[in-house]
Amino acid sequence: MKGDEMKVVLDGKTLSTLEVLMVARSKASVEIANNAWAGIEHSRAVIERILEEDETVYGINTGFGALANTRISSADMVDLQINLIRSHACALGEAMSVEQTRAMMVIRANSLAKGCSGIQRKTLEQIVLYLNEEITPVVPRIGSLGASGDLAPLSHMALALIGEGEVWHEGEKIPSSAALLERGLIAVELGAKDGLSLINGTSQMCAFLSFSERMLGDLLVMADLVACASMEARGCSIMPLDNKVHQSRPHPGQLLVARRIHTILVNSPIVRAHGNSTRVQDPYSFRCIPQVHGAVLQSFNSLKETLDIEINSATDNPLIFPDLRNPGPHEVISQGNFHGEILALSADAMSLAIFELASISERRIDQILDPARSGFPPFLASNPGLESGMMIVQYVAAASLGELNGHAAPRTAFSIPTSAGQEDHVSMGATASANLLQACYHLSRVIACELLIACEALTYTDEEPANHVLVLEKLLRNISAPLTGDRSTAQELEDIAECLRNGSWLARIEAECGRLPRD
Repeated sequence: MKGDEMKVVLDGKTLSTLEVLMVARSKASVEIANNAWAGIEHSRAVIERILEEDETVYGINTGFGALANTRISSADMVDLQINLIRSHACALGEAMSVEQTRAMMVIRANSLAKGCSGIQRKTLEQIVLYLNEEITPVVPRIGSLGASGDLAPLSHMALALIGEGEVWHEGEKIPSSAALLERGLIAVELGAKDGLSLINGTSQMCAFLSFSERMLGDLLVMADLVACASMEARGCSIMPLDNKVHQSRPHPGQLLVARRIHTILVNSPIVRAHGNSTRVQDPYSFRCIPQVHGAVLQSFNSLKETLDIEINSATDNPLIFPDLRNPGPHEVISQGNFHGEILALSADAMSLAIFELASISERRIDQILDPARSGFPPFLASNPGLESGMMIVQYVAAASLGELNGHAAPRTAFSIPTSAGQEDHVSMGATASANLLQACYHLSRVIACELLIACEALTYTDEEPANHVLVLEKLLRNISAPLTGDRSTAQELEDIAECLRNGSWLARIEAECGRLPRD
């Protein structure tokens, strides 16, 4: 362990997405919990008994998928596992990032630590060794159907464990064998079922979802805060935030968002001056923020709950349930925990939800930039006509919304039978999970556009905004100065989006102004 590095202990039951990302970002080392080894070794003993008694059990001494009825001789069982990994390591496309791959590895190790897989101790220890030595396999992203586990991507991980395939070294790909030689390490020798245990699980899906979940945890709070900046820029009423309104329709997300926004705006000088404007009602994109943002928050909470369960689950096949008093065939169960349907549906629901969040954000942009409705100069330009001001920032937000519209299309709405019809329904969960992660980046860009425009509109207001908004405005001005004439804001918007999604601005704002409600 390096310096003040933290340690994440895997027991198959208590891993959090925060710990996943700590390991992924090389901020924590990994070890298997002492109390987990007994279960791991009892499960392995079942595999050894099966071999000794020459029972026929899927994945141990049979072929795979549609070849499940093909019996494999004892002499070929190690080759069976190696051939499985080699043949399945055929993923395509861009490589997963080092962080994404490390997340996948720690999630896989935690699932195996649950003690239901029958893996050899030394094989599990090889994953831990690679994580702690920062030996990261090169894993192409595309290849999993989200059922039978993430077979192709995890096979590239497993290939590196046995000294084949490639790993990353200073941003370049090198042979795994060279990386092991350089460190004086050796490849692991697989035993019966080891290969199948390594690749038959939902770990790639969970890796993508872990990054999305951590990003959205901050980004959804920032979306509420940015909406507050827009409300202040437009001089909106806070009467629709009245607690009586939301208690009359007590959806948890709606209640929380209303409370969060009310907390931010209740003492705002702008609200005191303009909060009860001559408008009878504010447009929906302002008045219905709790109802829309709150619905998105509930989708997020559902995703988080699902992911917390999944990263602490056994997801390979068959599973081993040792019966020390009565050993026998009943200890091994072929089942379908590898099927990623619940992850796929959760990812698709979240992708649709954040499209809605971006959609209402873009509508607030339109409300601010239209002089007929806002009272501001057209597009907030200093010299309208000669200058375009923030006109095209809305176009950029709308284009990003178009990208999100594509991401909102459900990936689970497509299944294709494989393996000669044996695997006749798949979830497309890996595609859905990767899709959500990409959508999160587009969401952050739309919100960045809204924030830039809201802060520019606030320059036309004499009063100061609420404290939380004021600190946010100051942070934005470190990146983007007020308009004095037309300029390119492309890089500014990307930098703002990064600060919105990485949590740095939220941490600074809450440190200065107090923590915003989370539950």
